[in-house]
Amino acid sequence: MLWEPDPEAFQSARMADYFRWLAHEQGIPGSTYQEVWEWSTTQISPFWESIWEYFRVVGERGAGPALRDRTMPGTCWFEGATLNYAENCLRGVAGKPTALLAYSEVRAPVQLSGEELRLQVGSLAAHLRRLGVGEGDRVAAYLPSIPEAVVACLAAVSLGAIWSSCSPDFGEKAVLDRFQQIQPKVLLVADGYRYGLRDFDRRELAERLRRQLPSLEEVISVPYLFPEANPLPGGRTWEEVTGDPQEPDFVRVAFDHPLWILYSSGTTGLPKSIVHSHGGIVLEHLKVLGLHADLGPGDRSFWFTTTGWMMWNYLISALLLGACPVLFDGSPATPDLNRLWALASDARVSHFGSSAAHLTSCMKADLRPGDDLDLRELRFVGSTGSPLSPVAFEWIYRSVKRDVWVASLSGGTDLCTAFVLGSPGLPVRAGVIQCRGLGARVEAFDEAGESLVDQVGELVIREPMPSMPVFFWGDRDGSRYRESYFNVFPGVWRHGDWIRVRSDGGVIIYGRSDATINRHGVRMGTSEIYQVVEDLAPIQDSLVVDVAQSQGDSYLALFVTLNPGQSLTDQLVGEVKSALRSQLSPRHVPDLVQQVGSIPRTLSGKKLELPIKKILEGVAAEKALDLASLSDPASLTPFRELALELSRQAAARPSG
Repeated sequence: MLWEPDPEAFQSARMADYFRWLAHEQGIPGSTYQEVWEWSTTQISPFWESIWEYFRVVGERGAGPALRDRTMPGTCWFEGATLNYAENCLRGVAGKPTALLAYSEVRAPVQLSGEELRLQVGSLAAHLRRLGVGEGDRVAAYLPSIPEAVVACLAAVSLGAIWSSCSPDFGEKAVLDRFQQIQPKVLLVADGYRYGLRDFDRRELAERLRRQLPSLEEVISVPYLFPEANPLPGGRTWEEVTGDPQEPDFVRVAFDHPLWILYSSGTTGLPKSIVHSHGGIVLEHLKVLGLHADLGPGDRSFWFTTTGWMMWNYLISALLLGACPVLFDGSPATPDLNRLWALASDARVSHFGSSAAHLTSCMKADLRPGDDLDLRELRFVGSTGSPLSPVAFEWIYRSVKRDVWVASLSGGTDLCTAFVLGSPGLPVRAGVIQCRGLGARVEAFDEAGESLVDQVGELVIREPMPSMPVFFWGDRDGSRYRESYFNVFPGVWRHGDWIRVRSDGGVIIYGRSDATINRHGVRMGTSEIYQVVEDLAPIQDSLVVDVAQSQGDSYLALFVTLNPGQSLTDQLVGEVKSALRSQLSPRHVPDLVQQVGSIPRTLSGKKLELPIKKILEGVAAEKALDLASLSDPASLTPFRELALELSRQAAARPSG
């Protein structure tokens, strides 16, 4: 136990107010989180109806039921309702001196008032309308996480157009693999970006994108790295399209009208183009941010993310609660790992979100931001991207702030939310996610589809949630959608992670179920191995794969990157093996421990376990994954070399 909420303080949290409102206005009894969770995941329609009413969603409710049919896929939500995501985001910014705050390596901090934000959105929306952009048209962006990206997103969706974005660290093929699927009508592009004090010029690449996207009717150039740069041929500049300040005119659309398109990692084949709806995102993000993160007016919310990851969409939804999103574009380690903590101090951030990898790096560098910086406003630290280890939990309380609320989150691009996460009224235990989200019937299933408690099983969602995708773009018959989530347990969403639901309601995630290490009948989630290995001080990052051999056995390989000044000595290898043997299982001691320069990850930061396994089993890298999905293509080199060596060894073995 690391933290317990003060009972009196919890009474001022929005979650407690919602519980009281349920009892008074709806007659729903429930004094504990578990009781309300049980109601919310069995009485699906009344629960989501209550979210609409409690948060006073702006729109026309309509006469249809909140939920007509609980069958998945194909659930129909709020028939007859109309609303607009941008209208709900901008309703609470009037009169705010700071509605949006942005930091970067390129510019001094940028601050937009509520009036400036609304007028810029209205100006750009009017320009897009004059171009003929309307309901269902796609507006795409190749932009960093800067205020222009937020304005453009809200302007596009205010018209009923569909937003989609890629970060400028995506290469040409990665961008085209995404945007060629959706055929955007308008493209916004930045001239470059800066990361770790290094400049990346994107002007020529932007011109190639323009030529290879024939659906484009206009390109809007956003000067960022080169403020005096000329627009692309035939295009407009940001100043031109936002030069006529005016109030936005919102188009209210059906509840399930497409809002934005997000993308899967695309490690094999084209990325899935995942379409979310206005209504689903408004309700889900009001619930998850307003209740589970206790975010509200006056708060400043930061997540370390780029526009190519769903957490950027999650971040800007702070506007739905009247809170101020805080953006950052740049390296979290420049000039040093205190960069984001210094930002939190300077911006008076109340809600600080990062990745488990970043927090672990801070821990290993022995940072003590709580000693060096003013973090008085900070009351919430969130972690996502991968499971947060128990020792990293402890480091936050020891070195950041003793009375902060730490919430580890897990969810995904698929639902654009976290469905196992935190709650302000529950205790924090090291290495444990506090709870399953309201309205999220998350369970662990065995192979027969039976629910498990206090045992590891497949993570499933048994009841529909409104932010589940409305469809995949281009998936005309819905077959790819069904195969992605419903091909194992009919009518039940299978997410692809191992999970243990504790009897006290807490949750532990063990990594991808399709990357589980099964050694002689003993199964182990990869995250369990990473927690043990990465707790060792010299080790910065790791990746483990179980490589099948021709004789029917397997070869367990562990790859590590080390902190500066460290080397992979025989002693360190022995420490790794000893730790895994004593803390996990003698069967999961690796046959090989090898140092590499960097661990292969997707553009959104996910470790590439399955593609690396395929490469080491003899599949050509080009067939094992889409190289454009890699954040660092050079990281594959040692794995290709090892695959060749394993192939030579196999060929040299005597047959029979």
